Amino acid sequence: MTPPNAADTAQTIPLPQGFRARAGAAGLRERGDDVFVVVNDGPSPASSAVFTRSLFAGPSVVLSRANAQSGRARGVVVVAKNANVATGEQGMADAREVLEHAAGAVGAEPEEMLIASTGVIGRRYPMDLLRTHLDGLADAEFDADAVALAGAMMTTDTHPKTARVEMTTTTGGTAEIVGIAKGVGMIEPDMATMIAVLFTDAAVEPGVLDAAFRAAVDETFNCLSVDTDTSTSDTAIALASGSGDPVGEDELREAFAAICLDLTRQLARDGEGATKLLTVEVTGARDRAQAKRVAKAILNSPLVKTAVHGADPNWGRVAMAIGKCHDDTDIDPERVRIVFGDLETYPAFPGEAELERLTEIMQAEEVTIAVDLGVEGGAADGSCTVYGCDLTREYISINADYTT
Repeated sequence: MTPPNAADTAQTIPLPQGFRARAGAAGLRERGDDVFVVVNDGPSPASSAVFTRSLFAGPSVVLSRANAQSGRARGVVVVAKNANVATGEQGMADAREVLEHAAGAVGAEPEEMLIASTGVIGRRYPMDLLRTHLDGLADAEFDADAVALAGAMMTTDTHPKTARVEMTTTTGGTAEIVGIAKGVGMIEPDMATMIAVLFTDAAVEPGVLDAAFRAAVDETFNCLSVDTDTSTSDTAIALASGSGDPVGEDELREAFAAICLDLTRQLARDGEGATKLLTVEVTGARDRAQAKRVAKAILNSPLVKTAVHGADPNWGRVAMAIGKCHDDTDIDPERVRIVFGDLETYPAFPGEAELERLTEIMQAEEVTIAVDLGVEGGAADGSCTVYGCDLTREYISINADYTT
């Protein structure tokens, strides 16, 4: 497997064999594309999808959950700038109609398509605009690449997020995965996060695809947080066309993990108002669940996030965040070790020179905090790495004026 390549916005990244796509402007935003449709024409379509666990999940999530059960979804339509959430029975009817029009444009059945939406909550789709746009796709060129698709679904993202990985097939050839993602706010996943769509031309059965994708999601998208808020519309989808050769299960898992991690880091780095990528690594835990719980407590602490933003060498805020996990009574502060970059801050208390060095570490564009919990009898898998960003004045500005 070759390492993933994150896309420069000027690049063109074609979708893998078997896929065709169209990105266009329906008029939901003032300018630029805001809707895309992708269809899988491959000989053996396979799919996997995971969704938000929010109690306020939108109609797009409800419909896609049902359609994803077959493991053979043939395509997806994504609508930006409008989440169509908390819109009642009419909102559900509107989402069904969008699926019908999108499916009709690509020669598929509505039950074979998935739908995702992102944007403002509590407002219905502008159906006249969407009907006109989707019905016009029957005669349109489906020639959009991954960068165009990623750009069409952005909301407050500052740039499209794409990545590509090559895999070695069982016949010695190559297959690829191309991934796109969006989301820089309202991100504390409770399944996957934001919207992400991955495309591969590998020949793979739905069960194998699903296992590889869910494992990758758990290690990456589910370890991402910008602001502790779980979206009502989180959707992550993997589509395989079968237009290429088979790929071994281990190779597929490794490739999915790599591309999802690449996209996760891009999302964290572009968090609303963010200036720094924050990575927290926890080891020495009782199990992975405990490691993740502690890591998220640190990552999501507003005091830790603001200290990172200001490069304030107040390492005590990390100790505070660990201490909030008071139900984890097997964590002994005397056995805990806290490290920023390559500098231990606890229990080896830093002096003035070390605090200067700590400030330099925290001024970097990527700040890594490592914590060894030292739990007695800790498991071999008692570790977890999570990804986020600093908390800035710009985050407040973006969200204070989001609908106005």
